[in-house]
Amino acid sequence: MTERLRAVIADDQALVRTGFRMILAADGIEVTAEVANGDEAVAAVRRTRPDVVLMDIRMPQMDGLEATRRILAGGAEDTRVLILTTYDLDHYVYAALAAGASGFLLKDVTPEHLVAAVRLVRSGDALLAPTITRRLVERFARRDNVKPTLHRDLSQLTPRELDVLRLLATGLSNAELADRLTLSVATVKTHVARILSKLGLRDRVQAVVVAYETGLISPGGTG
Repeated sequence: MTERLRAVIADDQALVRTGFRMILAADGIEVTAEVANGDEAVAAVRRTRPDVVLMDIRMPQMDGLEATRRILAGGAEDTRVLILTTYDLDHYVYAALAAGASGFLLKDVTPEHLVAAVRLVRSGDALLAPTITRRLVERFARRDNVKPTLHRDLSQLTPRELDVLRLLATGLSNAELADRLTLSVATVKTHVARILSKLGLRDRVQAVVVAYETGLISPGGTG
């Protein structure tokens, strides 16, 4: 039998927590904890080891950004974080994605989309389409000479892997990458996996961030 999916909900609004718990429970997803701030979120993850955390970005005591950083830097390799926000393309969301969050959801998400998102990131995929990630990164990456949030040495990559990363950051899917580079989809997947492994990245979202922050591709350009 497939192991039941487990989630933690972190939001300072009780109504949001209750609504999300009911939606997830109705689809067979176990909510192991409901918490109201970042401190409680970090403790709940350490205690219950959930598959997915639904993390509000703005909470008292410790915000969702810092909680995400601590969770993903604290050895919770199998836990995925989905950021909850009321604002599309929020600067804090960008920082959370750079820290390793697997995507973001607006709080007015439909029940169907909420459940689908939780199941998607549990499978190891990033929630955001690369095109949406690109919009977010173009808006905030390398702004005001802020120190990059991800530090990676692209010299580890082969010329072909650099080509794949550059195109991936422009929003192309694996199928589109395969067509552009005249490769099989399986070969593209292998290249993407090697890029993530060499650069120590959790998913494609972080790969897009790295491509912009290292200057491999520039906002509004194609690298």
